[in-house]
Amino acid sequence: MTSPIPHVHLYGQRRQRLAAQLGEGGIAIVPTAPERLRNRDSEYLFRFDSYFYYLTGFAEPRAWLVLTAEGRSILFCQPKDLEREIWDGYRLGPAAAPAALGVDEAYPVDELDQRLPALLENRRTVWWPFATHPGLEGRIDGWLQRVRARVRYGVLCPDAQRDLCSLLDEMRLIKDAHELDVMRRAARISAQAHVRAMQVCAQRLRAGDEVREYHLDAELLHTFRRHGSQHPAYGSIVAAGANACVLHYRADAAPVRAGELVLIDAGCELDGYASDITRTFPADGRFRLAQRRLYDIVLAAQQAAIDATRPGARFTDAHDAAVRVLTEGMLEVGLLDRRKVGSVDDAIEQRAYFRFYMHRTGHWLGLDVHDVGSYVEPSDIGHTSQRRDPLSGEIITNRPARILRPGMVLTIEPGLYVRPADDVPRDYWNIGIRIEDDAIVTDTGCELITRDVPVQADAIEALMRA
Repeated sequence: MTSPIPHVHLYGQRRQRLAAQLGEGGIAIVPTAPERLRNRDSEYLFRFDSYFYYLTGFAEPRAWLVLTAEGRSILFCQPKDLEREIWDGYRLGPAAAPAALGVDEAYPVDELDQRLPALLENRRTVWWPFATHPGLEGRIDGWLQRVRARVRYGVLCPDAQRDLCSLLDEMRLIKDAHELDVMRRAARISAQAHVRAMQVCAQRLRAGDEVREYHLDAELLHTFRRHGSQHPAYGSIVAAGANACVLHYRADAAPVRAGELVLIDAGCELDGYASDITRTFPADGRFRLAQRRLYDIVLAAQQAAIDATRPGARFTDAHDAAVRVLTEGMLEVGLLDRRKVGSVDDAIEQRAYFRFYMHRTGHWLGLDVHDVGSYVEPSDIGHTSQRRDPLSGEIITNRPARILRPGMVLTIEPGLYVRPADDVPRDYWNIGIRIEDDAIVTDTGCELITRDVPVQADAIEALMRA
């Protein structure tokens, strides 16, 4: 007999919570992700759809969940096939799925087109995740056409379609205790990977060995898998020297040189949940004066953002706090010219800082590294104001930012990126710095779950001497 998947009751509770929001006569359809070819007949490693997994805990491909407003859950999955299992691995199969996954019924996925029209009959509203699965809308239209063809026999056809993401995004935004436990474990693994990369980098340079970005990337991947992570949460950024000024740089073959900084933005995925850490460190373990000046500015900006991350605050408060500290620092070290941009408030109003800090200070984190959830407070969505962007000249509509609540998880990641220019002090050319931690909003503030890897410059130097 197949054993239930771990925490099967949690997935059942989520399905019941969702069912209660579908409205009378509602029905939801949720597919998992498709398998994708990498080249010719070789496939990318399969990764399930996050919405589907959130409701089922089921990681096999070619699966669908149907959920009714009454709480009835029906799974469609791959049938048992001993020959294919020799090649592709074990399949749960429809017969074992109800006991293992806690669903009410399960059928072979090949019967999906046959059974869906009957399930849609006499329903009022069809819920499905809009704009997430190419071709899904057309497939649902096909099922509804078959329902409509039977109206002469007294069948009612659903007359409304709604975006299921609007419900699931709100559910996923607040993490439960199990999710937070997994995310803390993922954060610990990722922190160990960053520590290993820092130490190996300094050790190899001290020994006179060549170090390239891919050497450090290999240390990250080794540590992720060694501690049980199934995947990297995203393509690791390992950027040496000037490459750190490219925000979405990927680990490549550039040499890592003593005297330069290395920026690593990397995190593992554990049981579906992402971690996301960025650290910037001196390749040989010792910050130079100009590097340290900018590093300490970014670190102070991160601390200001951390202090602003607490229940009742707005999501944008952390960004605003970081921007103020960064702008003050830019004026102090000469990246911004007071004679041209004026005071700190003037520079912020003009967005003069954008030249050196062009991204937001954080994002939601969870089953997706840029996780779902609106950044606008639902209760304030109709309250708008407009402003003209001082850089682009565009008219921008502002809506009140999300109010932070316990259980939300977000990143806090200010940075500075200085490219060569005639009006920029030469000492700061080609320095890119970002410091990123993952934070759980708590009842009193926030819990940083990624601080097993140090952030203070002195602590980083001490670590790399070890």
